[in-house]
Amino acid sequence: MPIDDLQAAAQKIANLINSINKLGGMRLKFRITAGDGARDPDGMEARQIYVELGGPDAPMATAHNGELLRAFETISAQMLRLDQREHDLVSFDANNFKALRVQELRMSAETAAEKVRRTGVPFIFPPMNSRERRLMHMACKGLEGVETQSSGEGNDRFLVVYPEGKTDIPVKPPVRPRAFGRR
Repeated sequence: MPIDDLQAAAQKIANLINSINKLGGMRLKFRITAGDGARDPDGMEARQIYVELGGPDAPMATAHNGELLRAFETISAQMLRLDQREHDLVSFDANNFKALRVQELRMSAETAAEKVRRTGVPFIFPPMNSRERRLMHMACKGLEGVETQSSGEGNDRFLVVYPEGKTDIPVKPPVRPRAFGRR
């Protein structure tokens, strides 16, 4: 379901970023594009609002694999009362981080698909967030000879690339590296 009033939604997001700058002491500049101009040229997101962050604190938004970008997206989607399935209608980016990440994921998907076609053995990706898994599914969808499935629960959910028609091959979940200081 599309966002009813794009201008009002964009203004709410602008107010949010201004509050973060003021109350959080951040120095983020931003440009919000709504409507047709916000569309993703790669077609990977169904975005209707696109927020480009810049300024001295923009690198903070992309740190830790873009966690702050995702947090801004989540807060914005909740603030606009979007359904869980509509969260990709609002997209934040900084320093072209997401576009570069999409390229990385596509290359990873192509490499994994080639390996699966060559060996006949499923390729298991480490756990990733739901958006990145979705992007991987979409990237693999156009590749011949393979199909994908997600497995696992919560933060341990991962993606497997299988030879086409062989999703019944058993796979072991990837082992997460232990965090420093944990036993």
